[in-house]
Amino acid sequence: MGRRRRGIGIVLGTVTLLVGVSACGGGGGDKAGGDQPKASKKESASASPSPAKPKGPPMLLDTITPQSGTTVGVAMPISVVFTNPVAAKARATVEKHLKVGTSQPVTGAWHWMGDRRADWRPKTYWPSGTKVKINADMKDVGNGHGRYGVHGYTHTFTIGDDVRADVSVTGHTMKVTRNGKTTRTLSINAGSAQYPTWNGTMAVIDKQEKVHMTSCSVGISCDKGSPNYYDLTLPWDVHLTQSGTYVHYSTGDPNPGSGSARGSHGCVHLSMSDAKWFYGQVKQGDPVTITGSPRAKAAADNGYAAFNLSWDQWLAGSASGERTTGRL
Repeated sequence: MGRRRRGIGIVLGTVTLLVGVSACGGGGGDKAGGDQPKASKKESASASPSPAKPKGPPMLLDTITPQSGTTVGVAMPISVVFTNPVAAKARATVEKHLKVGTSQPVTGAWHWMGDRRADWRPKTYWPSGTKVKINADMKDVGNGHGRYGVHGYTHTFTIGDDVRADVSVTGHTMKVTRNGKTTRTLSINAGSAQYPTWNGTMAVIDKQEKVHMTSCSVGISCDKGSPNYYDLTLPWDVHLTQSGTYVHYSTGDPNPGSGSARGSHGCVHLSMSDAKWFYGQVKQGDPVTITGSPRAKAAADNGYAAFNLSWDQWLAGSASGERTTGRL
């Protein structure tokens, strides 16, 4: 169930809508600016003249995710969204100025989701405890369309406990692990045959205690007489895709599990007590992996589903290739 959400991440300018096809629900994005560099001291009269600044309108960043100072899960990519398109010929240079530093070496790469969004993910999940810094040093960097960066942005964040949820659609279960140890196995219902749940691994986008979900907002039905119409505010909502997939409690399916014939409109349903417990366990970037659905894997840009691409597929969307991070 649900409504569409606009924008994911840390807003630096106008929020950009991430793509996806409707499933069951939606909500809004975190807001915070990238850290601004301090102005340099004025040059003395004897200093050498500065090189001419590039001409043209500014190239700005719309969002950088994760937010500075946050603790995120092991599947969380770094996602940078530009306000204007970046030409293919400029992407290798842009990537080199999107510098990733870590407290321990991590191999990863950038990948372009169209011409405005670039995500960096490690080859495998982040090691827990890693401290990460993204230095988007965009000053005087061109986007290939006559725009140039005017300053840099810096975000720092930490990788927290390795919390994972593995959902079996056919088994009606969700196994939750923390740092390799199973904490609980929960009963679930996933999507119906008409509205199946996405397969694949989706990093948690965010979570909300309550979300207003409507069938009309995700293109299922705007007809109040339809059996698929809904207009509900539901609790304990963990957001998985930009198109509207959640793990949550549903009043229409209060006791999910193999004994229940009810299916969702694409979300994963838990009982009230299980939904509240799961909500308290997960954070942004924790991977939720769904198997056994007849639906394809969610697209990598439908939220933060970077690990639905193989490493070779990921590198195919990079302009500068695989790199090992520098030290903080």
